[in-house]
Amino acid sequence: MKFPPIAPLGQLAMQSARERQNRLTKPAGSLGRLEELSIQLAGITGKANPSIKDKVIITMAGDHGVVEEGVSAYPQEVTRQMLLNFLAGGAAINVLARHVGARVVVVDMGVANEIPTRDEKLIRRRVAPGTKNLAKGPAMTRTQAEESIQSGIEIALAEIAKGADIIGTGDMGIGNTTPSAAIACVFLKQHPKEIAGRGTGVDDEGLARKISVIERALEVNRPNADDGIGVLAKVGGFEIGGLAGVMIGAASKQVPVMVDGFISTAAAMIAVSLAPHCHEYLISAHRSKEYGHSLMLEWLGLKPLLDFDMRLGEGTGAALGISMAEAACKVLSEMATFEEAGVSQVGA
Repeated sequence: MKFPPIAPLGQLAMQSARERQNRLTKPAGSLGRLEELSIQLAGITGKANPSIKDKVIITMAGDHGVVEEGVSAYPQEVTRQMLLNFLAGGAAINVLARHVGARVVVVDMGVANEIPTRDEKLIRRRVAPGTKNLAKGPAMTRTQAEESIQSGIEIALAEIAKGADIIGTGDMGIGNTTPSAAIACVFLKQHPKEIAGRGTGVDDEGLARKISVIERALEVNRPNADDGIGVLAKVGGFEIGGLAGVMIGAASKQVPVMVDGFISTAAAMIAVSLAPHCHEYLISAHRSKEYGHSLMLEWLGLKPLLDFDMRLGEGTGAALGISMAEAACKVLSEMATFEEAGVSQVGA
């Protein structure tokens, strides 16, 4: 499978942004991560004064055959029900997206039950009605894995063509912390007990069962970390593949990606394994409360912007992260320099 080329970050734009930050009316470095973020955004966009105006959160949904193993506290039907909630504007992601002025793009990548709506806002890219049980064999075929990634690339490119200048990632899929943890285990070479968390809130018995299921999935499928598409096919999910494609597609167009939590980070691991240069275009919105998320972020070399003990998904953390990115751009472009404000600079 071929991917669109991804250019390195614009060094001249980053240097210009860094120099301007050092001339703004504040002690150098005093705005911490906001300064770093503005410089990264300059490099991503190739613009010394980047701006964020058209904000999009792409929330992808898919079901998982592994739920038959009892790995979730919620029934599979909730995936379809929540998708309808997204379309109606009643979910947490809708509230937070409205708060930051972002639009939510809802995608059916492989929900088990047909979505009973003609709502044109729903993008239908269903690969299949849910994956197979990864504890018994591959979650999907290699062709299906490639299809999910390609769909994500195409959706990202379409949104960018409409004007999107930042994309947040979101997910919905009962049971999807199990494949996400399995993906992380492969790349991190860690035992599932070091990665798997409680997901939707399973109890101690449920967590032990989940760890055992991931162990079986890794034993049965033997995924190879050097084959990202193979990892996705064997232990992944359609929405995870779709999000990986979104990241690759956005990076190819020099558009920043605000990565949500645990599931989105698993997708980022797939994306980076396939297109290493997309790493520079990824921004981690927050540290999830899910157990192994910190290790995943370390592997990716990403430092989260926020740490709010969140573990909802949907793109909720990405929405908050987008507001931080917008703030970083505004500080860089709207704040006065020492010269403009007539303020004395230390050492001047």
